[in-house]
Amino acid sequence: MGSTEYKGMEEQEDESEDFKSTLVSRNITVMGKRTSVRLEPEMWRSLKEISKREGCKIHDICSLIHLRKKPKTSLTAAIRVFLMLYYKAAATENGHMRAGHGDFNNMMQRARMPQDVLSFFSIGKKDSHGASSTQPVYNNARPSGFYRSGNVSA
Repeated sequence: MGSTEYKGMEEQEDESEDFKSTLVSRNITVMGKRTSVRLEPEMWRSLKEISKREGCKIHDICSLIHLRKKPKTSLTAAIRVFLMLYYKAAATENGHMRAGHGDFNNMMQRARMPQDVLSFFSIGKKDSHGASSTQPVYNNARPSGFYRSGNVSA
């Protein structure tokens, strides 16, 4: 999208934080037909960044995604998968090393996890046989605000 088409995005995102949903609804044109898509602000920013890098409009990317998605997959879900695959294709081992990936303890530090929630994870814990566990323990308890924008680094 050109800069005039995307003008005011930051203002709309600030307003959307006052609502319960973190999703931002935008009208896009897919294969010449106008439709509405609801995505997280980070997803919209990624689409804008990719369209700039690829020299096209967000509408073009969404049309391409629409043509390639499975018939029963929603456009919104297909866009999220596209974004993950796009950035995954660009990721390298060197880039992961520079980002500090490869150590879950470092990931928890980047996520700024408070000490009181560390007991939810099995990293560094000993099992009944004295062996250290490397698999996280999954349960329904999540620290409040964990998924807020800016709290989790990839």
